[in-house]
Amino acid sequence: MIKDYMSPEEIERKSFQIIKEKLEHLQVSDDEREIITRVAHATADIKFAQSLIFHPQAIKAGVFAIKSGRNIITDVEMVKAGIRAKQLSKFGGKVICLLNDSKVVQVARKNKTTRASVSIRKAIPFMKEGIVAIGNAPTALFELCKLIEEKKVKPALIVGIPVGFVGAEESKKKLCKLSVPFITNEGAKGGSAVAASIINALIKLTP
Repeated sequence: MIKDYMSPEEIERKSFQIIKEKLEHLQVSDDEREIITRVAHATADIKFAQSLIFHPQAIKAGVFAIKSGRNIITDVEMVKAGIRAKQLSKFGGKVICLLNDSKVVQVARKNKTTRASVSIRKAIPFMKEGIVAIGNAPTALFELCKLIEEKKVKPALIVGIPVGFVGAEESKKKLCKLSVPFITNEGAKGGSAVAASIINALIKLTP
């Protein structure tokens, strides 16, 4: 039971203590545990957090990209808003989302496609050796996979956690077949909060 005089800091500490106890049995690296813990805290879903899939080079690649001041591209503003930009700025990196760019809106309307997919293609110049975090739109992840297959871009890391019953699971399966470091999961679950929490965990892991 939460006492009404508990501070936000106390509540957070208690939450992480509960999560730690529930994840004690998990056989993963310390870095993977940090990310899983952050996702569990963001979603209040221990089972989902444990379902994350890590490419063997994912965490190393993500930490190196952050430390090197590379950009983080997001599919939607909600992911961007959830990333701790102030902590990221210490390394020189920026969070970029082009979803509401006027040209993106025009092209999406003209081609009758999603702004998320158009914004990913428009972000190519900012993507080199950076991180792409997709937490909402399967179409954005499909577009990114296509760009990689076309050898037009190769990010250091893809956090591919789109959510939904249409295309999310399929886009994640496609991501897992690419030769690019990734963090993802199986199925329809995902979301902006999940993608942001993974990025924030990587920032915390960056020396």
